[in-house]
Amino acid sequence: MPIKIPAHLPAYDVLSREGVMVMSEDQAARQDIRPLRIGLLNLMPKKIQTENQFARLIGATPLQIELSLIRMTEHQTKNTAAEHMEEFYRPFQEVRSEKFDGLIITGAPIEHLEFDKVTYWDEMREVFDWTQTNVHSTFGVCWGGMAMINHFHGVKKHMLEHKAFGCFRHKNLAPASPYLRGFSDDFVIPVSRWTEMKQAEIDAASGLRTLLGSDEVGPCLVEDTGHRAIYIFNHFEYDSDTLKQEYDRDVASGTAINVPLNYYPDDDPSRKPLNRWRSHAHLLYGNWISEIYETTPYDLDKIGLESTDLRG
Repeated sequence: MPIKIPAHLPAYDVLSREGVMVMSEDQAARQDIRPLRIGLLNLMPKKIQTENQFARLIGATPLQIELSLIRMTEHQTKNTAAEHMEEFYRPFQEVRSEKFDGLIITGAPIEHLEFDKVTYWDEMREVFDWTQTNVHSTFGVCWGGMAMINHFHGVKKHMLEHKAFGCFRHKNLAPASPYLRGFSDDFVIPVSRWTEMKQAEIDAASGLRTLLGSDEVGPCLVEDTGHRAIYIFNHFEYDSDTLKQEYDRDVASGTAINVPLNYYPDDDPSRKPLNRWRSHAHLLYGNWISEIYETTPYDLDKIGLESTDLRG
């Protein structure tokens, strides 16, 4: 089954050309199926690129997905047309009475700020608490994951001396996890961040389990069963050229930046980068969607009222 998105959302044409099954709201209404309601709280400046990336991953399953685009209520983006935001996004305060089977909270380019210095931090904390009553499963990505694990467990983010930038090898630390069905023992994931979470502090927090990790860049994917959430600090959703775009941007602006490690063939930025993470990206998000499908209540109103354990 396809992902249900507005026919005039840019992702509709992008995904159609890639062979991802998409359907308009009119088409979906003709099917007697309850789709999974997935929200995307998009904190990234390049909204359309991020929409495409996540819609591609969650739309590649046999299930019908209804994607809702959400923004912070007061924060105004400077990098996406106001018309796009007005047409396709709803502020959090408008959706807070609704319930979702899943919610993705993206990263945000605000790593250097302490959490409580972020202009929308109060509302962000409100979102996190709201997930416990209105969302069956939450997927926090990069800054979104770091912020959520800090809110619920007090785990801190730490500044790195140098940006972790490139494609780093990671280990499968929990092969039996349903989120890692089909995963290899060893694989690469794109990383682009100035901060890290420390494994010892995650281990010291109650109820957290690290599923993926790297000897070079630390913990990557953490399960928080008690809050029906998983947190990933790296970027499986990245397109083949996303790291290249970030590198070229910094070079053009004169910002000191290293060539992303293990990304270009022979680390030569004049050569076309190869995508070596796409299959695992689809596995992870497909497994997440499958877990939601198997455990979410059929009646949306019951979300948040049942066991806090997805398998409970």
